[in-house]
Amino acid sequence: MGGKCPHRHVKKRRYSHKTARRTKFELKGDDMVYAQLNKTDEERPPLPLDEDLPGMGQYYCLHCDRYFSNVAVRDEHFKTKRHKKRVKQMMGPAPHTQLDADLAAGMGMPDNGPKLMSM
Repeated sequence: MGGKCPHRHVKKRRYSHKTARRTKFELKGDDMVYAQLNKTDEERPPLPLDEDLPGMGQYYCLHCDRYFSNVAVRDEHFKTKRHKKRVKQMMGPAPHTQLDADLAAGMGMPDNGPKLMSM
C-alpha cells in the first residue's frame, strides 16, 4: 500500500516565466529617454517602418519607450496612471547617468587641486 506520493517528484529548475518575459522587451534607460525628450522635433528622425514591431513601429510613446498596435491603444495608454507618472518623472531633474555612477565609485578623473603658476 505504500509508495511515494505522485506529487513529490522534483521538477527541473527553470527561470520563472516573469524573468523570461522581462528580458524579451528591453527598454532604454531613463537617461537615454531623457536625452531623446530634450531634442527638438527637427532633430528626431521620423519612425521607420519595421515589420517586427507592433503597428509597424509607427505608434510609439517616447516617454515610456513602448510601441503600440494602433492609435486607439496608444491613446488609451496616454490616459493611464503609469504613463502620467512617467511623464512627471521625465519632466523633473535629469536622471543619473553612467558617468555619475563612475564618479561616485571613485573611477573619475583625479582632483589634484588648483594648478600652481609655473615660472
